[in-house]
Amino acid sequence: MSLDKLQQRYEAAGQGHLLKFWDNLSEEERTKFASQLEALNVERVNRIYQKAVSAEQEAADPTKQAEAIGPLPKEASESVNDADKVQEWRRVGIDAIARGEVGVLLMAGGQGTRLGSSAPKGCYDIGLPSHKPLFQYQAERIARLQEVAAQEAGKPAGSVVVPWYIMTSGPTRPETEAFFKHNKYFGLDPANVIFFEQGTLPCLTMEGKILLDSPSHVAVAPDGNGGLYAATRSPLSPNDPNTTVLSDLSKRNILYVHAYCVDNCLVRVADPVFLGYSITKKADCAAKVVPKTQPTESVGVVACRGDKFSVVEYSEISKEQAERREPETGELAFRAGNIANHFYTTAFLNKVEAFEEELAFHIARKKIPHVSDNGEFVKPSKPNGMKLELFVFDVFPFTERFSVLEVDRSEEFSPLKNAPGTGSDDPETSRRDLLAQHRRFLENAGAKVAEGVEIEISPLVSYAGEGLESVKGKTFTKSGTVNDVVELDVLV
Repeated sequence: MSLDKLQQRYEAAGQGHLLKFWDNLSEEERTKFASQLEALNVERVNRIYQKAVSAEQEAADPTKQAEAIGPLPKEASESVNDADKVQEWRRVGIDAIARGEVGVLLMAGGQGTRLGSSAPKGCYDIGLPSHKPLFQYQAERIARLQEVAAQEAGKPAGSVVVPWYIMTSGPTRPETEAFFKHNKYFGLDPANVIFFEQGTLPCLTMEGKILLDSPSHVAVAPDGNGGLYAATRSPLSPNDPNTTVLSDLSKRNILYVHAYCVDNCLVRVADPVFLGYSITKKADCAAKVVPKTQPTESVGVVACRGDKFSVVEYSEISKEQAERREPETGELAFRAGNIANHFYTTAFLNKVEAFEEELAFHIARKKIPHVSDNGEFVKPSKPNGMKLELFVFDVFPFTERFSVLEVDRSEEFSPLKNAPGTGSDDPETSRRDLLAQHRRFLENAGAKVAEGVEIEISPLVSYAGEGLESVKGKTFTKSGTVNDVVELDVLV
């Protein structure tokens, strides 16, 4: 595109200021900057800004009647407390995995900045005896599940594949890929570990003007975990422009997808129970939730807004609603805590593009370093602009068949959010929760574990407590890591 056409396009969009410093740029800077501006859909950026501002204003306007917020209807949600149903759901899920119909989408674009690390969050070591990072734990859960599904389906070892699609961000992609290569993909076949990149959006002033972070570069930020959907339609790499996550899912005949965030050390990757539940319910999209610990817990809940399913933030629920309880059970009416753990059919993922323009991005007001009108670099001391984000749950209201599965928090959810020593959702609580689960695995299999003894069981040994029959009647008196069932005898 010529400079004249570029200028005309950006002037028409009200963003002509971006070319203010053009005359001062070197040829190399002009080439790179022109490429960025040509690739940027500036008209879409303007539409997203206008819709985000309008949605925010409407939500804050007391004169506009907001849609009534209500708890989940009973028929939309079930719990893993029904053992018979869980076994049936698991069988349906295992069968789908064994037929090669299941893929996994991992949202792993974040860095461990709050943890004191600049590395991708999945590289983080929460302090386990094995020092395995989060990526390794999840890779080994996939490896074990492939093995279990093959065994239960009577298939040869190595014949079942669960492809793993890992969404990175611009800053984390090179290091994430290098980490996997260095660790030989943690035993998985590299052909079945597919990296792709989350999109970005320009940072804006409060008035919707695009900011520059240098005279020759637009300031951008990741478009939120809801950018997952657009990212599944983008080329996997510049070297492979015709292959996308969606095309790869289609090529592999994947019908069902499990999506989750990297920072949960207890996540059951491609959980056959959740898959089987969602398949049985014929859901297009489903969510795993955990019960809120108390009415005041600061967590969004899956609920209804009008006749649509939605995630409702805790700030949107009144004190009376938060404290309301079911008369039959005494459980909180608004208790379905959202944990960013979802099921989709691939058919639904392919439909998202049709309604994506209707989704309103969320505004995050931030301190955004930028270049001022006179060309000086400014590092603001207070919020001066906005980043626009889509959330992964923003598609819920567009789902025709939606279901919710309530699971046990102690078994499936221990997020890593805060710096070491914080006391909640930090590396120490993640470590504690995972080792406590492994103790329960042994005790549920009929063993005793002496007080103070910590035993870490590799995911390659047991995915969810299965395969530990040999420990029945034994008492474990020594701490240690277990990479093979035989090693358990050493700790008796």
